[in-house]
Amino acid sequence: MTTAEDVLSVAKAARVAAAELAPMPRSVKDAALLAMADALVANTTAILEANGRDVARDPDNPLVDRLKLDSERIEAMADGLRQVAGLPDPVGEVLRGSTLANGLQLRQVRVPMGVVGIIYEARPNVTADAAGLCLKSGNAVLLRGSSSARESNRAIVDVLAAAAQQAGLPPDSVQLVPGDDHESAKHLMRARGLVDVLIPRGGAGLIRSVVEESTVPVIETGVGNCHVYVDADADLDMALEIIVNSKTQRPSVCNAAETMLVHRDVAAEFLPGALKALQDKGVTIHGDAAVAEHGADVVPATDDDWAAEYLSLDLAVGVVDSLADAVAHIRQWGSGHTEAIVTRSLPASQQFVSGLDSAAVMVNASTRFTDGEQFGMGAEIGISNQKLHARGPMGLPELTSTTWVVTGTGQIRT
Repeated sequence: MTTAEDVLSVAKAARVAAAELAPMPRSVKDAALLAMADALVANTTAILEANGRDVARDPDNPLVDRLKLDSERIEAMADGLRQVAGLPDPVGEVLRGSTLANGLQLRQVRVPMGVVGIIYEARPNVTADAAGLCLKSGNAVLLRGSSSARESNRAIVDVLAAAAQQAGLPPDSVQLVPGDDHESAKHLMRARGLVDVLIPRGGAGLIRSVVEESTVPVIETGVGNCHVYVDADADLDMALEIIVNSKTQRPSVCNAAETMLVHRDVAAEFLPGALKALQDKGVTIHGDAAVAEHGADVVPATDDDWAAEYLSLDLAVGVVDSLADAVAHIRQWGSGHTEAIVTRSLPASQQFVSGLDSAAVMVNASTRFTDGEQFGMGAEIGISNQKLHARGPMGLPELTSTTWVVTGTGQIRT
């Protein structure tokens, strides 16, 4: 069993590294990221061997797609690091400034958070994304992946840490938290004063556990119960392409669509073809009574379906009487992640956008675009559904805090 001393030891080492990282110039950090990218590609064989051992433990797991690596995914991880290296350094950016009547000059400046802990499930690509974003923003990073990916994560962190140190970053800038039992995660969650912020990435159970048990401040990445609404004034060919892409392009990720709502005025024309196209892609339809009228093999939808983040080839489908009903349904059942409307009506799109309270709203586009890389961030540390500090895909600026720098000429307060 992992002890508190094991975890606190790496946290203390990260604290030292963070102090050395904070003032480092962009050139050193970027060179390290590029070296890390090259090292990933150079060590592809070793990483795939480690990943194969992880996959072999549970090859029938429906989430194995998240776990499994191949040479293309490793190259994509490396490309993500290279993209982050090419982005502006947020550290030192002046957000606002002014000169007071007494002559004091004020500047609010971005600074690193310090030590960032990431607790995440399954996907070993998160290991590289998180390391790259944290280092570029001047933070030391503690990575606590799931037991299902322990061999993959260990191999990736070994490669990244060695390359980073050789390129001039402090030792212990990137570390894997020891252990893969709950005690390991719990000790990290209780390392207040050593770890500045925790970011959980995974299913609802993991996120809830971190939020409820942690004494370290948490940025809550969200569950993705994403919706696509087909409006009465939709281009139905476009709607079909968008829902098929949103659901099937990669169903095991948080920005995949889990519910489709269709306006009653176009249901008879749209649903028969749409349901068949989805079922031909292997999707199981969980529909209400109105949906069942337009397709075969529709499983009756329950409240659990409307609330579900399936992460699989399942889709809840409902017919609504109005755009307002669609918005009300999403506000009741949605997770605040990503919603999409397909419509040719500008007023309808405006009503949809203003009526919702989600981190991202798509107008005539797939939900799959809610992604840090797609948004030009290079990679993302997660997608936040909460409203404090960060919301939506979190890139480099979201991994910083601010310091007020006040410059005077001897002023004193009277």
